[in-house]
Amino acid sequence: MARISDEVRRDNEAAIRQVMGRLLAGEVPAGSKCDIKTLAAQAGVARTGFYPKKNRDGSPRPGPYQHLAEEFERRLAELREQGVVPDPRAAQIERLKEQVAEFRKRLAVRDVEIGELTDFKRRALPQIAAERMEIERLREVLATPSNVRALPPSPRVGAPYVASARTRLPGLMYRHVEAVRGTARALMSDGTDSLHRSLLTR
Repeated sequence: MARISDEVRRDNEAAIRQVMGRLLAGEVPAGSKCDIKTLAAQAGVARTGFYPKKNRDGSPRPGPYQHLAEEFERRLAELREQGVVPDPRAAQIERLKEQVAEFRKRLAVRDVEIGELTDFKRRALPQIAAERMEIERLREVLATPSNVRALPPSPRVGAPYVASARTRLPGLMYRHVEAVRGTARALMSDGTDSLHRSLLTR
């Protein structure tokens, strides 16, 4: 790169600082980035002037605008530390990164929930099947004829003792009681007739 006059250097530095201010304020041209390449292109200077050079003997020497490149990078870093991203594309990339991180967290939570639900399903299905089999078994039991019979209704209040006896005393026991009652009635009848006969003969 040919050496430039001090006047040209001053003009270029003024143009670079002007463009630097716009870029750091977020006025980045469409399709460009907030970087040295855009800074050089917008200021109309060669980008190589922002980097160190070498003399013919191999010794390093700073580029004519290297100090401005270092200032630009320092101010850009300070803005980023404050949470300010002048480059719209870079800001969009940062937002997308944050969204991706949030989506990953949600996916991780969902994966955990799905795992828990899957485990619950694995444990619940056998239990549901067992309960269904038990319900089917009880239905079959209810549908099968049984020797169990309902008890007869209680006798009505005030009903004759005979009806109650017929209900309570089965078979031979009932007949035995009836026989005893018949004998008693016969004896009572005979005693009454004898009493009548004795009264008539007097």
